[in-house]
Amino acid sequence: MRTPADTVRDGTRATLPGVPKLVVLLEQLLAPVPGGTGRYSRELAAALAATVPAGWTVASAVARHADPTPAMIPGVEGPHVLPLPRRALVAAWEAGVPLWPGGDTVHAPTPLAPPGPRRGCDLVVTVHDTVPWTHPDGLTRRGVSWHRRMIGRAARQAGALVVPTAAVAGDLPRHVPCQARVHVVGAGVSPAVARPPEEAAEIATQLGLPPRYVLAVGTLEPRKGIDTLLAALAVPEAPDLPVVLAGPPGWGRVDPAALARQSGLDPGRVHVLGRISDPELAVVLHGAAVLAAPSRAEGFGLPVLEAMAAGVPVVHSDAPALVEVAGGAGVTVRRNDPAALATALRAVLSDSGQAQTMIAAGRRRAQRFTWEATARRVWSVHVELHRKPSRRVPS
Repeated sequence: MRTPADTVRDGTRATLPGVPKLVVLLEQLLAPVPGGTGRYSRELAAALAATVPAGWTVASAVARHADPTPAMIPGVEGPHVLPLPRRALVAAWEAGVPLWPGGDTVHAPTPLAPPGPRRGCDLVVTVHDTVPWTHPDGLTRRGVSWHRRMIGRAARQAGALVVPTAAVAGDLPRHVPCQARVHVVGAGVSPAVARPPEEAAEIATQLGLPPRYVLAVGTLEPRKGIDTLLAALAVPEAPDLPVVLAGPPGWGRVDPAALARQSGLDPGRVHVLGRISDPELAVVLHGAAVLAAPSRAEGFGLPVLEAMAAGVPVVHSDAPALVEVAGGAGVTVRRNDPAALATALRAVLSDSGQAQTMIAAGRRRAQRFTWEATARRVWSVHVELHRKPSRRVPS
């Protein structure tokens, strides 16, 4: 097992001359709230290591931290620790300081990316959504400004952009001119989440899960529509079930208990789990009667697929990315409409035939999304860029 002493500080491990290296930026794994992009970064890096093309190596890089071990991924060299701490690195890259994290090609799983690429190297950036433009109230003012600036620069300077859905690919050029080629590459479902662990009953007891419940998964922040879900469960026609909220608190100070009281819902029906592990998430998913995804805006919506893989029917909002990802296997309701959400939840939970049809369709849909397939498509983007003579300018 590697230790912090094994981390690479000069960007070069024992790599043979002429062997190209992909460096994945994994700073999001060390963020105070890694969120969905942290999960994406971890799963993608592991899958890239498992599918590395012959003749390539894959490594990672992070800002300077006292303990970089949370960014260690089996099969991925490093992490290479950059000389600046997180806040300074964010500021430096935002200001255009050309601090290259190493490697012949770099993949940024979030908009946090160096300016560039460096001469003779390539840069690919994942843009998860267009929320900074379409729903700026879903971020802090600083977050809106930073994301717009960094995504705009990546669209001009990067060799390619990766987006998770055609919805994002279609909307992004409306906000920034995209000189980089845009590739639609969805996320995948982790087997660790699709199957409950052997100790599922013990985990369920430790988490205090009700015997039957409505589930919502995601960072607790305004755009996730938790207020709409709690208001829906307060509607007289709504199913008389508790709701379980799985996900860490984010920005915006979303207080589920306060939102429940404002809607006339008994706060005792709201179970907030906070941040949970993958085995715990698997148990939470498999114990749910239905997943509610009432988001106002999303770029992908991984919990929708994870619930489908676990055999849970899904009711989701009409956010374009959620509609695209669900592929007709879920029930779609209007955003910000508690009454419509309540009606849909009751219909699914009261009609076992409909629920079983949705479960079968959801499983088929989820099977189309694997991290292996995601990684292979991301590799193809990097390998294609690396082969282009126009990009291979000697440094």
